[in-house]
Amino acid sequence: MLAGVVITKEPVDTYVPLYVRDGQNSTQYIMTTLEELGLLKMDFLGLRTLTVIQDTIDLVKENRGIDVEFDQEMADPKVYKLWQEGKSCGIFQFESQGMTNFMKELKPDCLEDLIAGVSLYRPGPMDQIPRYVKGKLNPGHNEYTHPRLEPILNVTYGCMVYQEQVMQIVRDLAGYSLGRADLVRRAMGKKKLDVMAKEREIFIHGQVDEEGKVIVPGCVRNGIDEKSANKIFDEMAEFAKYAFNKSHAACYAVVAYRTAYLKAYYPAEFMAATLNSFLGNLDKIPQYIDECKLLGIEILKPEINKSNTKFTVEDGKIRFGLGSIKNVGTVPVNNMVKERKQKGPYKGFTDFCERMAEEAVNKKCVESLIKAGAFSEFEQTRSTLLASFESIMDTIQNGKKKGMKGQVSMFDLGTKEEREQLNEIKYVFEEHKELPNKELLSLEKEMLGIYISGHPLEKLRTQIESQTNIDTMRLREIDEQMNSNLKEPEMELLKQNTKSKYRDGQTVKYAGIISSIKKKYTKNNKIMAFVTIEDLYGAAEIIVFENAYLKAGRSLVEENIVMIEGRLSIREEDTTTIIANEIRDFGEQKQKILMLDITNASEEEKEKLRGALRYFNGDKNNINVQIKMGEETKPCGQLYITEPILEVFQNMIGPENVILKEI
Repeated sequence: MLAGVVITKEPVDTYVPLYVRDGQNSTQYIMTTLEELGLLKMDFLGLRTLTVIQDTIDLVKENRGIDVEFDQEMADPKVYKLWQEGKSCGIFQFESQGMTNFMKELKPDCLEDLIAGVSLYRPGPMDQIPRYVKGKLNPGHNEYTHPRLEPILNVTYGCMVYQEQVMQIVRDLAGYSLGRADLVRRAMGKKKLDVMAKEREIFIHGQVDEEGKVIVPGCVRNGIDEKSANKIFDEMAEFAKYAFNKSHAACYAVVAYRTAYLKAYYPAEFMAATLNSFLGNLDKIPQYIDECKLLGIEILKPEINKSNTKFTVEDGKIRFGLGSIKNVGTVPVNNMVKERKQKGPYKGFTDFCERMAEEAVNKKCVESLIKAGAFSEFEQTRSTLLASFESIMDTIQNGKKKGMKGQVSMFDLGTKEEREQLNEIKYVFEEHKELPNKELLSLEKEMLGIYISGHPLEKLRTQIESQTNIDTMRLREIDEQMNSNLKEPEMELLKQNTKSKYRDGQTVKYAGIISSIKKKYTKNNKIMAFVTIEDLYGAAEIIVFENAYLKAGRSLVEENIVMIEGRLSIREEDTTTIIANEIRDFGEQKQKILMLDITNASEEEKEKLRGALRYFNGDKNNINVQIKMGEETKPCGQLYITEPILEVFQNMIGPENVILKEI
């Protein structure tokens, strides 16, 4: 959250008129007018990441008894390895796919690289990313528009990255003062064309007063040719439109490093804190749950005697919090946890109901806890509890009312052990076998918003990844690009640098489980539907018009796993959707994989192989390719394969290194 705050000596309304918006007082003047009036406007940035960092530190202290101390040099190889390997999920400012790709290519090993990364991955300086990466990986081969730029730009391999560099260039090359250099930087940043035209002349040829005294020497007087000076000014003007100042980028980089440090050394605590920061945001939670799985962190379902209100850590595993269960609420959960801590664990379902009878725990709350599996440690099945909880709670409430009237039953007499035995008679459970696993997962999804103990699509992960070319994470990235308030050509540049391969109208394949179907009729009385389909990373909306709807037949039912073939609908300031051409059941048929082992291949053979892979590349009804190098295997797109084509690859790297198999 970013807030601009005007700070004044006297009440603000003594300087400018105000108005009320969303319950907050705001000035009726825009920021440039406020600045012209001499008022001070400060921007305050509120980051959820700061809370995540502090919560992680608290969890580490609670679970391990360790006071986290960040390394002051910020040069830990284990931390930078996360960026180098593309494991940047949850790391501040580095989560997007484009930034992840940038860091994998750059292979950062120091804070300076992170500072530059934050500054470069923005419209304007973004086109210098390839140059920066080349300079980083090939030191000593930097290019400069003029040799005088080397002392200023050598730290960024010849690239203009920071506003401070712009100020230093006009000072060192043209002889500007500190104050005037800052004015030039501001003019460029605000795109004040009239000011920039005047400053170009001064930058190149200098400025003298009426008596001929030199105020600003200019580049030419300082021995820099006019052509180079013009080119340097153009580069500064283009770059400065969107540039960060280095101090700003450095602050971001420090926060990013700290999140990466916590993820590297305390992954369970860090991911628990991250999940807590997104409670209620079902778009993000699945992504971080999946990251936990990739990190080998098990997510434990909520349990009445183990869970707290939020996500917690148990022996390196993350326990789902009771407060995240639908229809439960914070107040009842706090009462449950407080009771448990004060008087010990709940011994059974009826013990829980009796101890909570006086608290704000209603039947809806208890039903939700049952559906979520919070009582799974007790003897009764979930189906038994769902059939019995209302009558048990009614029995307890009736007993409380009789007790208030002074009545005493046989159940209130005898020792504690005798009373516990009589409770078996007092409370009657309507016994049922446990529900099928599919129904248990469905209840879990309903109550938690995600699947914890398993996912209906998990066993199909490999098949889905091999048969589709888009998922929910990719759809979210498209939305982030389209809604970033960037205009052409910056938007096109952003898409290019994030290696986005998606465009409006593109044919895509998407698979998932149908969670909801909303049928509608058009003005022409034709049926259509808005179908929500969930994959392993979240949910997407599919628009199904009449032709596709009628062809889908029995495939279009809730809880069914389907394959969607359709086209992307990408619109600015709107959520990206898929318009279905065909919906069919997702089969578990065997998929073919072509394994190419290049462990012992020569560079010449590898080069020929790269050419063949490009030539036979395809994405429809083709075979997935994997490249094996030593112990490492990586996917490499799809190929159109026939027997003659297979022979081409066998002749290149040997028949024993070309393996066609089914999975």
